[in-house]
Amino acid sequence: MSEIAIAENSGDLLDTALDAAGGLDRWRQHSFLSAHLVQGGGLWAMKGQAGVLDDVRVDAALHQEWAPHHPFGAPELRSSFTPRRVEIRDGDGTAVEALDEPRPSFSAHAFDTPWTRLQLAYFVGTAMWTYLTLPGFRVEELAAQREDGKALQRLRVEWPEYLASHSSKQTLYFDDAGRLARHDYQVEIIAGVAAAHLFDGFVSVDGITLPTRHRIHPRDAADRIDTSNVIVAIDIDDIAFGQL
Repeated sequence: MSEIAIAENSGDLLDTALDAAGGLDRWRQHSFLSAHLVQGGGLWAMKGQAGVLDDVRVDAALHQEWAPHHPFGAPELRSSFTPRRVEIRDGDGTAVEALDEPRPSFSAHAFDTPWTRLQLAYFVGTAMWTYLTLPGFRVEELAAQREDGKALQRLRVEWPEYLASHSSKQTLYFDDAGRLARHDYQVEIIAGVAAAHLFDGFVSVDGITLPTRHRIHPRDAADRIDTSNVIVAIDIDDIAFGQL
């Protein structure tokens, strides 16, 4: 979890969650994360991008928003994502496609509107940076919620405007040990679909605890999850931390 700039009414839950993830001090020792992803789910074909990201590596800066994927549809290509610009680069690092201010390009999209390659690069950049770093800037503890007979503690996280994510307000759910169990958000660039992101398969890498199994499902107005519908599936391995 990235730096917490402002923590309001977070009580002990925020400290418990940070400790369960390995602690901020250990996180601050690194500036870079790399991992291998195997991805599935119904989203990619619906958006006209089936197979592009089935088997890729993602790199993520931990203290600034940057997350390239490679290969990106061809062995020699990689994406480059920041909130204000996305690029697709060739093996020499030359940008063969680029888009400034990419988020407005989704404004008229319906749920099933196909994406361009640059729009795909923007979505997976902001999504994976969110999932791998989970920054919190304004944090408020909410009432616990029961799920499958268990009480999950909740934090509401508010993102600043200068960072790109699914939505400005998101909700994190934690188990009794402070480990992340669920992440709710609205995917604004996919017609505001309400999603619930479930986590499992936790591993420890350099003392930092991370989930390796991600399943993202739709949820209804009552926050009930439709687990029969997998929007995105992500399995992660070969995780490494380092310095940029």
